[in-house]
Amino acid sequence: MKRLLAVLLGVSLLLPLLSLAVQSEFDLDPEQEDRFRELTKELRCPKCQNQSIFDSEAGVAGDLRREIIQQIREGKSNEEIVEYMVARYGDFVRYRPVFDGRTALLWVGPFILMIVGVGVLVWQIRKRRRLADAAGLDETHRARVRALLKESEEGRL
Repeated sequence: MKRLLAVLLGVSLLLPLLSLAVQSEFDLDPEQEDRFRELTKELRCPKCQNQSIFDSEAGVAGDLRREIIQQIREGKSNEEIVEYMVARYGDFVRYRPVFDGRTALLWVGPFILMIVGVGVLVWQIRKRRRLADAAGLDETHRARVRALLKESEEGRL
């Protein structure tokens, strides 16, 4: 029993030292820590795809976090680190892709679709108005058509 207590006491005394050793491996000064958070929140986990490297629990995300820490310690700029990750994992690793020839459709596509949709809507409205005007119905005839439609919906016809 005394041995068990001695072992537990020894482990409890060594555990904080062990955690300090592990923590010191990733110690960063406040500026480096801010850069680390910014970079890991800006980059997407290649495995999870909908999580940042910062939020992901995947093993590859842990590897990438360690790689980013190492590069920060080596004095590389944020742009150099991001370019390294893009070269290794492709543009998909960025949450905000850059605007270039390959990604232009991603940036401009939604606006083009919206403009085309509004154009089709305006064209359809004008087409219906022209058909109604071409029919040459005056207000009396239109009222009669509405009444007939209402009667048909009620099942009286």
